[in-house]
Amino acid sequence: MADETDISLEKKWFYEEQAKTAVANFKKKNVNAQYVPGRKEALSAVLEMLPEGATIARGDSVTLEQIGIIEKIRKNKKYKFIDPFARKEDGSYVLSTEDRFRAQREAFFADVFLTGTNAVTLDGKLVNIDALGNRVAAMIFGPQKVIVVTGANKIVKDIDEALHRVREVVAPLNARRHYLKHRFDWFADLPCVRTGKCADCNHEWRICRNTVIIEGTYARVKGRINVVLVGEELGI
Repeated sequence: MADETDISLEKKWFYEEQAKTAVANFKKKNVNAQYVPGRKEALSAVLEMLPEGATIARGDSVTLEQIGIIEKIRKNKKYKFIDPFARKEDGSYVLSTEDRFRAQREAFFADVFLTGTNAVTLDGKLVNIDALGNRVAAMIFGPQKVIVVTGANKIVKDIDEALHRVREVVAPLNARRHYLKHRFDWFADLPCVRTGKCADCNHEWRICRNTVIIEGTYARVKGRINVVLVGEELGI
């Protein structure tokens, strides 16, 4: 008798079909892209793209933590790792604010920048919203290579759906994550942290400050951006 409670095969099929479409469209826009079935394969794919001796920087990303790449790089002495988001056991930052900003600026001169993304459109676009802008800025310009790892759950139909996702889903969850896990007590009064809904507020700690749509890569730096689409639900 079929197990009606298990739809893992259906999800796997759906994610792969969606990813195939996105991958094909990324390639038309000078972006390298590939689909892998799970986080184990994603980890291997990223490691294969890291040159020995490279200086590697990272953006803040739950997905990168989930596939295990951050811990792997931290322990591997053949890389220089710029990690502005290293945290103590209580969730607070290891670096001071000044040192963290300095590390975020250093990321522009890295050989490789690792990051997640907030949304991927079927026609091959990356959509992100940042508070400070360090992540989206490095995705656009600076590091020689950008590697974007994302779960297939972030694939959406178009820009409208992407913007809805980042404002109504990603931003409230991410702000709540920082409040609960990273001791950002000053986030407590953000409308999205209190209600789970975007109020298009003008709060001084609003995290939706920089909205960026990457529609491809300029011909001169073709292949600079590399997208790894993972057939699992990852990140926020």
